[in-house]
Amino acid sequence: MKTVVSLFIGAAIITVILLGFAKFRQDTVFEKPARPTSPPLSAQKTPEQTAPVTTVATGLEVPWAIAFLPEGGDMLVTERSGSVRLVRKSGGLDPNPLLTIEDVEEIGEGGLMGVAIHPDFPQKPYVYFYYTTGQRGSQTTNQLVRYTFEDGAFSDKIVLIEAIPGAPNHDGGRIKFGPDSFLYITTGDSQEPSLAQNRNSFAGKILRVTDEGKPAPGNPFISGGGNPLVYSYGHRNPQGISWNSSGNLWATEHGRSAPTGLDEINLIESGQNYGWPTIQGDETRSGMVTPKRNSGPTTTWAPSGAAFVNNSLFFAGLRGETLYEAAIKGDNVTQLKEHFKGQFGRLREVVLSPDGMLYVTTSNRDGRGSPSNEDDRIIKIDPNKL
Repeated sequence: MKTVVSLFIGAAIITVILLGFAKFRQDTVFEKPARPTSPPLSAQKTPEQTAPVTTVATGLEVPWAIAFLPEGGDMLVTERSGSVRLVRKSGGLDPNPLLTIEDVEEIGEGGLMGVAIHPDFPQKPYVYFYYTTGQRGSQTTNQLVRYTFEDGAFSDKIVLIEAIPGAPNHDGGRIKFGPDSFLYITTGDSQEPSLAQNRNSFAGKILRVTDEGKPAPGNPFISGGGNPLVYSYGHRNPQGISWNSSGNLWATEHGRSAPTGLDEINLIESGQNYGWPTIQGDETRSGMVTPKRNSGPTTTWAPSGAAFVNNSLFFAGLRGETLYEAAIKGDNVTQLKEHFKGQFGRLREVVLSPDGMLYVTTSNRDGRGSPSNEDDRIIKIDPNKL
């Protein structure tokens, strides 16, 4: 009997000790830490991965430029080979071209490039194109033409500016109407760098003209000292232009081909000399303008189309295969961000739609990319999610 009682008392003591130890375990600071609640790195997404990105059209052949029709928001898209395509706002590429410009010569980087719609469309139902055409003597040339566009059909082609020097490379090609309702045209140096410094040549310039292709009032050389169509000079191969909310014109420009680098972002002002080929990168010289930002001597953006969203200049990178975002404050570039690096391949055009979305074209079928089955494409990006 004593043995049973002793066993009972011993068991009770052990139970009390174990309960006390358990309480100690609950209260002690040596408790095992909780697992982290954040997802593993493999599950975490960058803003670019979570940003809404929509493929609007596929199956294009080297799309170069986009212009939005004011009625309905459908897009006119140029293909370098000479076709003008219609892409619906709702998505989808019409199977047949709206227009094929027969005298387009797709030579190297040249071909059908820029497109612009008259700011008073449809009251003035005009669409403008910039393209490379045949040789005049020994010189390949580019020209600006205007078509009438009514009821979904093009007619009445007029050549407004001809004999712009052209070449297999360095043809410029961007055309846009500015906030002053004049048409701005970027031209390359046509592989003759010295022409960029010749104010009487169309090569290596930004031109500013009326809707009839005449010198715009207020152009810097309208009274002499250079061609009256010239707005700025000393450019190598500018391919992107856009205006910020203050009305200032900014441009992207291809730097040297060899070894690499020194691509540019420039603030464009009337009559200014942007230095090519005399200065590059951070170099300075009296009477010449140094870029607000350059890519450095070892990095190549190969910048093309550009569009402002608030105080950021978005521009496409061809060799860089990146959508770049340059933060602008006053007259300076304060920061440069990279989006979608390598995700879509070579990027050519960036344009802001009437509903505030960015539309970007790939250029993977231009002979320098690695096209997928869907290329070339137009993708839509919400800039507010970047």
